[in-house]
Amino acid sequence: MNKILFQGLIALMILSGCSDTEPGIAPVPDNYHEQVEEWQQNRIDRLKEPTGWLRLAGMYLLEEGENTFGSGAHADIQFPAGTIPEIAGTFILEDGIVKMIPIEGVNISHDGALVSEFILDDGNETPAVEYGNLEWFVITRDDLKAIRLYNKENEKADAFEGFPSYPVDPEWHRQARFIPNAEDTTIPIVNVLGQQVDATAPGVLEFTIDGNLYSLDALEGGERMFIIFADETNRTETYQAGRYMYIDYPEPGSDFTVIDFNKAYNPPCAFNIFTTCQLPPPQNRLPVAITTGEKRPVDWTGLQITE
Repeated sequence: MNKILFQGLIALMILSGCSDTEPGIAPVPDNYHEQVEEWQQNRIDRLKEPTGWLRLAGMYLLEEGENTFGSGAHADIQFPAGTIPEIAGTFILEDGIVKMIPIEGVNISHDGALVSEFILDDGNETPAVEYGNLEWFVITRDDLKAIRLYNKENEKADAFEGFPSYPVDPEWHRQARFIPNAEDTTIPIVNVLGQQVDATAPGVLEFTIDGNLYSLDALEGGERMFIIFADETNRTETYQAGRYMYIDYPEPGSDFTVIDFNKAYNPPCAFNIFTTCQLPPPQNRLPVAITTGEKRPVDWTGLQITE
């Protein structure tokens, strides 16, 4: 065998063995910085979408029975001024079902077709409707029903170029051991409304920082794991209530995956008051500073889309 090729194979075997047997720094590809920058740009693009978090303009809790809506002061639910007639119609909440009845002449549409009496939430589906630059639908939070409203016309969202962030640092690309939980394991997760849910927790991730072992409980996040965590930077530099990440499951036959703290990002409640963010469980509050990822928005109140 070619001597150079043989030496290369030995080096690869050593690297593979070191990187797949214990937590530590995970190797990064040559274009790692470009990959993180691409992730950052994709995040900006998603936030600026017509129904991205930057264009969220309101969350209105529904009372049982009739709830008038419009932009006027006499409406039970007041949409932003000038975006819709002062009284545009009524939302009716009965036994968990939400029906909308627009006033005649108020052209609210669904999938391009005008609607009259329309079911916004039948207990299973929650279709969206539109009026001008507005789009809304029903969300359910435990026993609460609310209208989530987006305003697609927003100059602040149009001008958004990303949140402040730490420089990309490959040392925060950490290898982690995945320890699976028993099937159907759940952990309690509380949101900013004080509501608690039992979230499915597929396992625990163990990793090291400066030689010290830490762990994070992972939540089910579709095809990936979802992490809600807090750390010491929340005191001064990052959002006070913590940050989020998504993590890949280990490859088949492996117990290891990568936690890329460079992709730690602000939850929507860091920059918009009309959200119901989940908060880190106590065991995910790390007693160490994670000095990478997104920082606290400089003027987060300026990003609250209220009009």
